[in-house]
Amino acid sequence: MKKIVFSVLLLTGVMQMQAQDRPFVLQGKIKGQNSGKIKLYYESGNGFKQDSAAIRNGAFEIKGTLTAPTMAYIAGAVKSQSMDDPNSTSLFLEPGKMSLELTAGDFRNLRLTGSKTQNEYKEVETLKENVMTKLKPILADYNRANEIYIEAMKAKKPEAEQEALKMKANAVKDKMNPYHEELSRIDRDYIKSHPDSYYSAYAFRYMTSNMPVSEARLAYEKFSDRIKESSYGKAIAEEIKKMEAGSPGAVAASFTATDIDGKLLNLADFKGKKYVLLDFWASWCMPCRQGNPHLLSLYSNYKDKGLEIIGISDDDGNQEAWRKAVAKDGIGVWKHILRGLKRTSSGYDRSNDISEGYGIHSLPTKILIDKNGVIIGRYGGGGENDEAMDKKLAEIFNN
Repeated sequence: MKKIVFSVLLLTGVMQMQAQDRPFVLQGKIKGQNSGKIKLYYESGNGFKQDSAAIRNGAFEIKGTLTAPTMAYIAGAVKSQSMDDPNSTSLFLEPGKMSLELTAGDFRNLRLTGSKTQNEYKEVETLKENVMTKLKPILADYNRANEIYIEAMKAKKPEAEQEALKMKANAVKDKMNPYHEELSRIDRDYIKSHPDSYYSAYAFRYMTSNMPVSEARLAYEKFSDRIKESSYGKAIAEEIKKMEAGSPGAVAASFTATDIDGKLLNLADFKGKKYVLLDFWASWCMPCRQGNPHLLSLYSNYKDKGLEIIGISDDDGNQEAWRKAVAKDGIGVWKHILRGLKRTSSGYDRSNDISEGYGIHSLPTKILIDKNGVIIGRYGGGGENDEAMDKKLAEIFNN
């Protein structure tokens, strides 16, 4: 969960607020450490910030400005880059004066006073404790299985052995699904009963892309005006806007890209000629790969009746893995391009990111476009399931 926390801090850093910045003071004490530094990462009206303070005799103070309560990340004498390092954790900052108590090696059990949103956050965390207790051993099993898989990759073990280890890790990961669903239900209940909470907006930001767009829009409209005007509220509104652009009834966003064979592919070339199924996937996405035999069956049934599939892979950073996956899964029978996300020294260049134009934030997700260039189906990632996709294709091509 901490990895998600920090990634959203980075994402919401670009969401600028119109309200005036207000000062905050974070006065802290840390047991078991008399010197060193404390680092604080957070989003404010001026963008993403990183502050630090020296620890003197077990105390420190950090000052800054905020437009509204925001999730932050605090780190001390970390021993790794992991977000689970015991000397790092997340907390909610607010404008005003706050007091923080930390223990070296146990940041997660911090005590923060002066932040109402932190109190709400801890309230929900308490509601989740029983579920987290049951989830913890499964998560540990998954981490161990995943580490074994990573070590096999580093050692360049035979590909079949790596694949088997990856599948084993993902089988353990699948066991976590019921618990994640229960945690999500707890958040949904809290959001519903607390529409004026910054924590509610923060939690809902994660959930938006996996909900039907109509449901997400309805939930967003129930937030108070001040929450809608917050950075989280604006991020939610932007996410819904992107999802609407990739949902039934919208005109499909045009794109041009170089395909896996080095040829230029333009979505507009299929207009008036074919139905197009955009398959957003990745070589590292096990559910995507496991669904390929079914896609091959659909393509075999409908390709001569007017269906084209365009695979859009999230493998810009590892094109070799992309090509290997296409060849191994035997899916080179349809079109393949990359999403167009480029890593830069300061983050990512999304100017040619096809996924952004369709509101894609989870894989696999499929978008069905009719011959007029209008989206008529979204499956996975805030849409319907594959059974609904099968039914839709049968209605189109078997009537």
